[in-house]
Amino acid sequence: GPSKSVVIKLATLFSLDSFAGGLVVNSLLALWLFKRFDLSLAAAGSFFFWAGLLTSLSQLVAPYLAKRIGLINTMVFTHIPANLSLIGAAFAPDIETALGLLLLRSLLSQMDVPARSAFVMLAVTPEERAAAASFTLVPRSLASSLSPTLGGALFTTGFFALPLVGCGVLKIAYDLMLWRAFRKFEAKN
Repeated sequence: GPSKSVVIKLATLFSLDSFAGGLVVNSLLALWLFKRFDLSLAAAGSFFFWAGLLTSLSQLVAPYLAKRIGLINTMVFTHIPANLSLIGAAFAPDIETALGLLLLRSLLSQMDVPARSAFVMLAVTPEERAAAASFTLVPRSLASSLSPTLGGALFTTGFFALPLVGCGVLKIAYDLMLWRAFRKFEAKN
C-alpha cells in the first residue's frame, strides 16, 4: 500500500534493535554475571525477578509518557539511557553497581514496546495495519534469532563485557537513526 516505504524502513530499524538485543539475552547476561562477579544462582534468580517486574512496570508507564512527549520521543528518550546503563554495567567495578545499572535498564528499556506498536499503526493507513504489524514483527524475530550465537562467541574474546557494549552501542545507533528518520513524521500525523 501507500505506506510501503515507511514500513520497510521501520522493519529494517526494528530488526537492528532486535539483533542488538539478542546479543544480551537473559541466559548470556546470567553467564556474564556468573563469570564477572561470581553471582550465585539464587541471587541471579532474584535479580531476574526484579528485572522482569520493572520491565512490566515500564510498559505500563509508557502510554502516559507517550501522551506527554510523543511516541518517537518515548521510544528514543527512554531507550538511550537504558542502553547507556547497559554499557555502564559492563564496566561496573562491583556487583551492586552492575545490578543497579541493569535494574535501571530494565525500568527504561521496554517503554519503547507499546510506543513502537502504536507508532506502526499511526504510520500506516487503517487498511494496512495488519500487514504492517506482521511485516515489522517477522524480521525482528529473525534478527533476534541470529545474534545470541554471536553474543556467545563474543564472550570467548576474553573481554566478557563485549556483548553488553555491542548491544548498547547498536541499540543507541538504532535510536538515533529512528529519531532522525521519524521525529518529524509523528508531528505531521
